[in-house]
Amino acid sequence: MDKCAVIPFTLWDMFELGTDGPRVIMVGVDGSVTSMRAGAYAVGLARRQHSKLVVVHVSAPSRFANMAPQSMALARQAAAEITEDLRQQVAEQAAARGVSATFVAVTGDPFTELVRVADQVRADGIVVGASTQLAHRIAGSMAVRLVRTGRWPIIVVP
Repeated sequence: MDKCAVIPFTLWDMFELGTDGPRVIMVGVDGSVTSMRAGAYAVGLARRQHSKLVVVHVSAPSRFANMAPQSMALARQAAAEITEDLRQQVAEQAAARGVSATFVAVTGDPFTELVRVADQVRADGIVVGASTQLAHRIAGSMAVRLVRTGRWPIIVVP
């Protein structure tokens, strides 16, 4: 039988931060089917890991809203209604499952804002829904862009 050399420490010891599992899980939601699945997955993950959940909704400014003041007002109203509906769903689902959740609503480029908020809340992992747009499958989706940053574990929910 071969004898193994005893190593005074393991690789696990070098990376242990004093916690078991992630402390903050962030999920991006926009109301689409895949983002809502990602939200449900993140709630379950946060519940099982005893993590804080940060739900981020990014309203992207409409490209056509600047054409007429009336359309800008309608676009803002629609975005506000979607945001409020998502805020309500997050509060209900978090309470029903006993998860500590924070809802963050921001406006801007979705990728840029998700990265900014993840840095701000010191997210240990990010959950996003898979893109269903054909152009994203060719040019790259937000999930791919987040993975390429290499800063957090990314879970992409189909």
